Amino acid sequence: MKPTFPQFRPKFPWIGGDLQTLKNYLCPRGWSLSAWPSERLFFGTDDGSGDQLQGVLHRNGDGPCVVLLHGLTGCEESFYLLETARFLLSKDFSLLRLNLRGAGPSRETCRGQYCAGSSDDLYCVLRQLPAESTRHGIVLVGYSLGGNIVLKFLAEKRRGVDITCAIAVSAPIDLGAAAQRMMAPRNRLYQEWLLRRMAVEATGGSASVSDAERQAIAAARTVYDFDNRFVAPRHGYTDAGDYYQNCSAGGMLADIETPALIIHARNDPWIPQTAFENIDKTELPNISLALADSGGHVGFHGRTGQTPWHNQCAYDYLSPFFSVS
Repeated sequence: MKPTFPQFRPKFPWIGGDLQTLKNYLCPRGWSLSAWPSERLFFGTDDGSGDQLQGVLHRNGDGPCVVLLHGLTGCEESFYLLETARFLLSKDFSLLRLNLRGAGPSRETCRGQYCAGSSDDLYCVLRQLPAESTRHGIVLVGYSLGGNIVLKFLAEKRRGVDITCAIAVSAPIDLGAAAQRMMAPRNRLYQEWLLRRMAVEATGGSASVSDAERQAIAAARTVYDFDNRFVAPRHGYTDAGDYYQNCSAGGMLADIETPALIIHARNDPWIPQTAFENIDKTELPNISLALADSGGHVGFHGRTGQTPWHNQCAYDYLSPFFSVS
């Protein structure tokens, strides 16, 4: 029997998808994780690039290890990642805050760049995790673009890594629809902000970017342009359409055999609800869905509890799999 979750009720004044989305930026909370010892890990890649991804591991007793994946232009220090880390560490989970290839500190140890289909990199990282940290199980939690990567990884059924369960929050499982939504006139400021961050991330630090790629990045005026001119050819796709089709997790859900929870808000201003409304849960026995009327994009700031609703849903979902406090 699939789990049920409490109804999400937004906390005043964070009413509507935009304010839910922006709260972390308008009123950031400086979560400290100093109460839990940490160590920086480096993960080699197997594509001959010499790139090394980085992550921060918190060993936390005998709990399972949760691997957190950030979203587009995020990193180990993203507000939502720190909040989830604080919450789950307090519940006795061990935890890795992973930087995708070229994100955050990984920008200095990677010449390449992640994309929505970077499940190969996730596979490399999982195979290199310390055995003593994963002996009680591995949980994957991905936010936004990271959520799409998690679901794509599960659908590919990689051997050699045993994942107990996974959670995807505000994931763009239809990349083409998400790009179209971001290009809508109402999202102009969001798109401009995101494009600036994407350009800085793609060209900073140790990034290996050709003159032609720098010109393509500078010329991009929409997220579709950026994906079409830079991301798609960079990762071997003919164009943005090819990239979206091959990397969108929505069309792969039927291939997922690992228990997974998908959390999304109908009023997410970045990602349309259609792909989630069309999920036939009766045909996907391994997929659970928590679809809220409100919550924005990786927001879910509710009236009850001291942590966003998606974290409480995640914990409620995880608890039956583990003996946690």
